[in-house]
Amino acid sequence: MKIAVIGYGAIGRFLIEQLDAVPDIEITAIYSVPAPADRNDRIVDDLDALLATRPELVVECAGHGALSESGETTLRAGADLLVVSVGALADPALEQRLRTAARAGGRLLIAAGALGGLDALSTAREAGLESVSYVGRKSPAAWSHTPAENMVDLKSITSATTFLECDARTAALQFPQNANVVAALALAGLGFERTQVSLVVDPAANGNTHSFVARGAFGEITTTTRSTTLPANPKTSMLAPYSLVHSIKKRAGLIVV
Repeated sequence: MKIAVIGYGAIGRFLIEQLDAVPDIEITAIYSVPAPADRNDRIVDDLDALLATRPELVVECAGHGALSESGETTLRAGADLLVVSVGALADPALEQRLRTAARAGGRLLIAAGALGGLDALSTAREAGLESVSYVGRKSPAAWSHTPAENMVDLKSITSATTFLECDARTAALQFPQNANVVAALALAGLGFERTQVSLVVDPAANGNTHSFVARGAFGEITTTTRSTTLPANPKTSMLAPYSLVHSIKKRAGLIVV
């Protein structure tokens, strides 16, 4: 399968390294702005050049702005688009644009990321889902350089503290580097407004912990996932890029689960 990658940061580099070891997958192009110092013959300067390589699947791992700028064109070109920056879909206008483009072109695909249980949640939605609540717990370092710095004193905190309680739309838009999982949860379940979110800073946290409870006519689902963070970026759980690898292998027909 021929794929292309938008983004060459921590997740993009990790993904490319993993996929280069898979014989049945070819990375045709990598779109990065600005061009990286370690430029190679797969690096392209614009989206048109990336799409000219005719990838079957394009993987976006460059942030909310990149999805907004490139997503619609990619889908209309007929390529499937696997999204990392799923939190960007909390913008209703962008979500509608991408849904419309997907109807006329490729499919919009969302990986589970660092959160387990989304398949069960989607099933529960069909069976009768009434409430979904999520708690994200991370260390002070994982919340640095985010709006959390204006909500709680990250340097002096000594115990676990909830600094934001809101709906999934608010969380995803305010914390684009931290809260992509809540957007995936909302899309799999009850939507952005009906998904409740609590964000916690915990100086004792060892990795990033994601938990949710879903209740309804079907019964109850409770999941907790604690993931080690990427060495290059403590805001990102290690399971997030591996979720991309799994989704791509599944799309290529290498995994059927």
